[in-house]
Amino acid sequence: MSTSLRYWWVVWLAGLFVFALLRIPHGPLAIPEVPGGILDHQAAGTAEEVDRIQAAWAAAGLSGHAFWGMVGDFVFIGIYGIGAVLGGMHFRSGQRFLGAGIALAGGLFLLTDYAETISQLIQLTRDAGDDRLAAIAATAQPVKIAAFIVSFLGILAALAIRRFSRPAA
Repeated sequence: MSTSLRYWWVVWLAGLFVFALLRIPHGPLAIPEVPGGILDHQAAGTAEEVDRIQAAWAAAGLSGHAFWGMVGDFVFIGIYGIGAVLGGMHFRSGQRFLGAGIALAGGLFLLTDYAETISQLIQLTRDAGDDRLAAIAATAQPVKIAAFIVSFLGILAALAIRRFSRPAA
């Protein structure tokens, strides 16, 4: 295994591991008033809805969970996104189109998820919704989800293609 392959593989897998760990603190954020948890906050779209969600979390004693979940997202976004970009660049040598698509999706994921999370965190730390920031988060959410899915499935597809296209020894 080459150094570049080993590097992006470790970074990408570490990103997935952090993602799995972050699902634990996000779980308590799904309460009856906010059934979608953090996803509802991301998709809120208006200051009024952000304020409602944050007030419900505060009343349930979950503001700290929300804060640390968002901080943890920063770590996940960077690790996974860089791993996806590096993975895409690695696969460009043998699968030019697929590798470029993975790298592009990884970069798009980095940009949109950071825009979304920064917008959310600003509103949470101010304890006040902001229509412009809520709109940024709501607009970025579906794009980052799509970019994550494309990069994740793209890497799995590239790995499968590489594995099954090798000549038998």
